[in-house]
Amino acid sequence: MNPLAEILKKLLADVIAFSMKVQKYHWNVEGPNFPQYHEFLGNLYEEVHASVDFIAELIRTLDVKSPGGLKEFLEMSSIDENTNDSDALTMFKNLLNENDKLIAILYISYKASDETGEIGIANFLQDRIQAHEKHRWMLRAITK
Repeated sequence: MNPLAEILKKLLADVIAFSMKVQKYHWNVEGPNFPQYHEFLGNLYEEVHASVDFIAELIRTLDVKSPGGLKEFLEMSSIDENTNDSDALTMFKNLLNENDKLIAILYISYKASDETGEIGIANFLQDRIQAHEKHRWMLRAITK
């Protein structure tokens, strides 16, 4: 068992679950700011989902198979599948909370990659941390 690969598998599951939740909200958001919210959520989904393949390939660089089943991802993910989508503000508060979970696993992943000398993985994770910290700022601004 490769501890870094196991952490990256959890990260992959969280990123997939988060991106699916964002996509659902993108499809279902309503309200007077619909055009702006719909566009924001579409951009957020695309940005987050773009990292999925790269994370899976990082796991493969460690000579470990990447997970691929929905059940497997749900079992590993800390992202809540409950998608309380009663209104736009609730959606954005939910995403802010879930994004914070992603930031936490990104820091854990970064620390593990740095400690094992996986510099390329660490560099990628630094970029993902920066991206999700920007998402936090934007989600927090929307929810004020």
